[in-house]
Amino acid sequence: MNDAAAPEDDRLRRWRLVLGGGRADGTGVTLAGDDARMDGALERLYGAGGEEGRSRRRGAGLGDSAPSVARWLGDIRTYFPSSVVQVMQKDAIERLDLTRLLLEPEMLDAVEPDVHLVGTLLSLNRVMPDRARESARAVVRKVVTELERRLAQKTRSALGGALDRSARVLRPRRLADVDWERTIRANLRHYLPEHGTLVPERLIGYGRRRQAVKRDVILAIDQSGSMAASVVYASVFGAVLASMRSLRTSLVVFDTNVVDLTAQLHDPVEVLFGTQLGGGTDINRAVAYCQGLVARPDDTILVLISDLYEGGIRDELLRRVAALTSAGVQVVVLLALSDEGAPAYDHENAAALAAMGVPAFACTPDAFPDLMAAAIERRDLREWSERNDPGAAG
Repeated sequence: MNDAAAPEDDRLRRWRLVLGGGRADGTGVTLAGDDARMDGALERLYGAGGEEGRSRRRGAGLGDSAPSVARWLGDIRTYFPSSVVQVMQKDAIERLDLTRLLLEPEMLDAVEPDVHLVGTLLSLNRVMPDRARESARAVVRKVVTELERRLAQKTRSALGGALDRSARVLRPRRLADVDWERTIRANLRHYLPEHGTLVPERLIGYGRRRQAVKRDVILAIDQSGSMAASVVYASVFGAVLASMRSLRTSLVVFDTNVVDLTAQLHDPVEVLFGTQLGGGTDINRAVAYCQGLVARPDDTILVLISDLYEGGIRDELLRRVAALTSAGVQVVVLLALSDEGAPAYDHENAAALAAMGVPAFACTPDAFPDLMAAAIERRDLREWSERNDPGAAG
């Protein structure tokens, strides 16, 4: 093989892996070794089964036995990077209805843990046999530990700085504590044009951090099936926020019922196993419960994580949100807290909330610390959402 032919051969080999072989692929390439094994793993999940198989459900070649699927899971972990393995696992669960096999401990030992898998396991929580529960907990804990490692430090740093900046004093003791932007705005009337300078009558400074609770944060999480990834991320963030002494954090999950999981915030795995993904949604009932948790409206941030498909009383929900905002509570609606892109949501309810000044938008986990920092500092969250989410509903 000469050097000029090598790139073309590699290109055809890649096309052969994409197209899956058969008479229609047109490459004329025969695979061998690892390429053949990679192709076999892809064929078992995505293969059409030949000409006659196009009318059948794709991927029937995986079989339905736990040993067979476990071997396939081992193969894809051998030949594909972790990010690809997670996509293939998700596709296998959705396309081939393999959720029941995830109740087997040997299956759970073979999978690559990720947020989507955790969501699937949580949806099976109520039917999971005891012998699989410990394996499921191990999978969930591995994902939670990795998420905490990735997100906790940024969250504490962003919110710690915001809490410091949110406290204002009129007699800062040190020059470094002066908030010059606010000081200038407050003293504009003392500008001396003939001297081209401003003489401040009073200084506004940053307060020094104290151990007192400065903000109350209420996370209310819709646990309908479509919100699985959001539930996972919100539970991790809830645990991180609860570890900060300057915040008093409450965590509420809801479907048609409301469950307060604040007491479990020390362990996000316990929080997650306290959820019950699936079922209907009564957002109004959840917001009513959260109203009862508000003791200091001006210092309270309510983060409602929901796609806004309301099964309860819509008009009453809107009245409750209006009452909360009028009392001074900052209400933020996250249509999704995940990396999954633009979510499906109730546009009419989102527009109604936006009309009363409550922003509704999707948020990635990496952006959530900055969002909370903006809320603590009482910045314009609609402006923040437009800057960070071009598809924001509010």
